Amino acid sequence: MKLEHIVVGLLIVVIVLQAVVISQLQSTVATLSAKLDEVSSKLEENTAALKEVSTTLSEIAGKVAAPPPPPPTPKKEVELVVFSLWGGKEEENFLKALKAFEEKYGIKVKHVAQTTEGLMVGLPAQFAAGKSVADVIIVPWPAWIRDLAKQGHLLEVTDLIDPTKYPKSYVDMVTVDGKIYAAPFKAWAKPGFWYRKSFFEKHGLTPPKTWDEFLALLDKCKGIPGVEAPIASGDGVGWPLSDVTEAFIINRGSPELQLKLISGEITFDDPQVRKVFEELVDLLKKGYFSEPDEWTAQIDKLWEGKYCIYFMGNWMTTMPQVKDVNDLGFFPFPEAKGVVAGGDWVIIPKYTEHPDEAKLLLKFLAGPEAQEIMVRQGGFLATNRDVPAEAYKPADKAVVDFLNTPGLVVVPDLDDAVGGEFQRTFWDQLKLLWVSPDALPDVLDALKEAHLKTLGKA
Repeated sequence: MKLEHIVVGLLIVVIVLQAVVISQLQSTVATLSAKLDEVSSKLEENTAALKEVSTTLSEIAGKVAAPPPPPPTPKKEVELVVFSLWGGKEEENFLKALKAFEEKYGIKVKHVAQTTEGLMVGLPAQFAAGKSVADVIIVPWPAWIRDLAKQGHLLEVTDLIDPTKYPKSYVDMVTVDGKIYAAPFKAWAKPGFWYRKSFFEKHGLTPPKTWDEFLALLDKCKGIPGVEAPIASGDGVGWPLSDVTEAFIINRGSPELQLKLISGEITFDDPQVRKVFEELVDLLKKGYFSEPDEWTAQIDKLWEGKYCIYFMGNWMTTMPQVKDVNDLGFFPFPEAKGVVAGGDWVIIPKYTEHPDEAKLLLKFLAGPEAQEIMVRQGGFLATNRDVPAEAYKPADKAVVDFLNTPGLVVVPDLDDAVGGEFQRTFWDQLKLLWVSPDALPDVLDALKEAHLKTLGKA
């Protein structure tokens, strides 16, 4: 029994010793695991630190190795190119307005005077090629402007101007599908006949107020020695003859007759139109009109006493051939019912390389500051209502006063409003009529054909 007790005691001792060993092993394993976790954490921290140091070293190396950035390219100075039909005194006055723009905004502007053909033929050719030499263009043809807008060649200016600052018709004529494509700049009128006051005084002539007085004046002028013809006829371009012809349509016919021709409601075989042309032809056959000649040269001859009167627009007061504007007189078309008035509009080609600067110039020209500069030079009627009345010279104010005559109807220019092939045909056929009055039937037929074709009614 003692032996059994001894064996059992030994077993108990062994079991106790195993438990102690196992406990010690577990403690050691736990300690080692903790140590391993600590070492792993340290390794992760060191790895992150090494990565950060490596990234920093790479950035430093990149900066050291990279070439220096190129110097900034100097900004090219902008110079806007402006096209218009103006030359002589008109151009001189316009340059003053452009100079004011340059001084105000620090943008250079170069004006290049053009011919009618240069604008009407040259510009569409450039636009068709997606190019434009000019950044800003000033033109007097609203129908032409609308055509260019429909073809997608012009920038819209609806948001650049306040339409309420201008006569409604001046905005409507350059609006397509509710969008404005030109800014009104200059207004002009073709109010009547100009003469030299001293010439009239010398020969006892007085400005007529009635049609009979007008015919008597022409007859008396024809008998004055040295007078080649009572009325000067301008040429070189088509509009001087078309201007006086339209004055006959409006005043020997009616303003409504002009408007109906513009709309295409009637054409040149209408009896009323034919009657007006027959009256004009009668004066041509009587020798009351001179043979057509270059229109500015005709002003010289008027001043020399070779003609008595000359039908011309209000820009007559700015012409250098007028030696003394104080000796320049004016009377409206006798028994005037209406008057042609138009303007010059500012457009921006879609192909300008400087659209922002071009828009700035357009806004300046459409505003009262630039237009007042022009008005004070003479021969310019502003479109912007904010230009003060006291800015006008007396001769120009006389035209403005006539335009404000109660009951006087202001109508658009016929050939400008219709435009296209009709305008060119109108000019050419009137040149023919002036030298061959008997060609009237053929002239009216040619005008009818071109008129209907241009309006899409042929």
